[in-house]
Amino acid sequence: MSMIYSTLTSKINKICDKFHESFLFTFIFAILGFLEKHWVNSYFKRFYPSENFLSFLNKNAILKNHIFNPLIVLFLFGLFLLLSMNPPSNSLVITLIIAFIGFFIGSCILPRYFINSNVKNILKFKRKDIYSIGFCLMLISIAFFFICIASVGGIPLLKPSIRYLLKPAFTMPAFLIIPATCLIASAYLNDFQDGKITRPQARFRFLILLFIDCAFLLLLGYRTPLLATFLIIIIIGFYGNIVSLWEVVIGAMIGIGAIIGIGYFRSLGEMTITSSTSPLYTLQSRADFTLHVLNLLDFLGGNFGLTHGHMLTSSIPGSDLGPRMMVGKLIAWRTEVTVTPTLIGQMVVDFGKLGVFAEMLLLGFTLGIGFKIIQITKNYFYIGIYSLILTYSILGIETGILDIQVLLYFIIAIFIYLINIKIARN
Repeated sequence: MSMIYSTLTSKINKICDKFHESFLFTFIFAILGFLEKHWVNSYFKRFYPSENFLSFLNKNAILKNHIFNPLIVLFLFGLFLLLSMNPPSNSLVITLIIAFIGFFIGSCILPRYFINSNVKNILKFKRKDIYSIGFCLMLISIAFFFICIASVGGIPLLKPSIRYLLKPAFTMPAFLIIPATCLIASAYLNDFQDGKITRPQARFRFLILLFIDCAFLLLLGYRTPLLATFLIIIIIGFYGNIVSLWEVVIGAMIGIGAIIGIGYFRSLGEMTITSSTSPLYTLQSRADFTLHVLNLLDFLGGNFGLTHGHMLTSSIPGSDLGPRMMVGKLIAWRTEVTVTPTLIGQMVVDFGKLGVFAEMLLLGFTLGIGFKIIQITKNYFYIGIYSLILTYSILGIETGILDIQVLLYFIIAIFIYLINIKIARN
């Protein structure tokens, strides 16, 4: 396995070096270096609030130390359910209790028995390898962004109707910009931790990454991937002491505003609401519909499930129906629409209430191990990996963790964590 990794990273490093040596990227990085220098020495920086801005937030131990604890998934899931204008069924309430208990045991109790707080020896990765992988993923995603635009003959943000013409075969590689951002930001965090760049320089590079992501993802008209990049940058920055707590809080408010705003204007463009409708209504109606879907899936799944893993495996490319199309077929016999089933929708329809407990236990355990490792080591790579899987767990509250590339991120994280558990127990 190490030989495969070494061979692969060697080739990726060579590709990355070739691009960096090209005239185009030399010119781009020269401009960014010029901007960074003037950003760091800018007169106007003194008008930006200091780290002690809203200092009362730092006095709250939960916010300061546990704002991105795995339990934030349960907290946000509960808030999402409260947004719905209709209550869940009695059966779904039981399912939700089982899900919450399973996740709590997995994230807060089990990691204590697998990773000792005194363990410092972990699997380590070279900064150059991580940066090169992220850089190549970024190039691939940007290339497929232009393919997406060319395939539909326009920009989806300006013409919302053509967004539905986008092909998953093109958008999936375009969304690689998200893990690319995660890996590149992690590499910059490593530079900051090693004293190679200053905190202002690291902050500038994080902002540039965020700007690049927004420029491409916003034009495609997708709000969930856009929110993913915000979350990843904020989580990495927070645990790397690059982003202050008050900036996390403000960033969360901006993220919520982006969800509401993009959904509102997209609904206006599609004429599904009028300008007199409250912007919050789009979020409430979406939560209400998603909860209604979950009620139906819970009824179908029962205690032992209905599809027995077919929904999860339908995320594999080449399947007749994608997982969200499969949800549409199950609840309305319509295969031409995609329906979001929430975090536990797939679990309950595949394996029932027992499956919900087992899968939420595994999800909680994965996040719990990741959180404990970054608390112990503060390692830049593990902060990045944790930010990626926590981000998709949070976003999966509505959409579910069903996309093949997202499942792959979790599989890679679990594999790396298992190696570290083995190292810790030896």
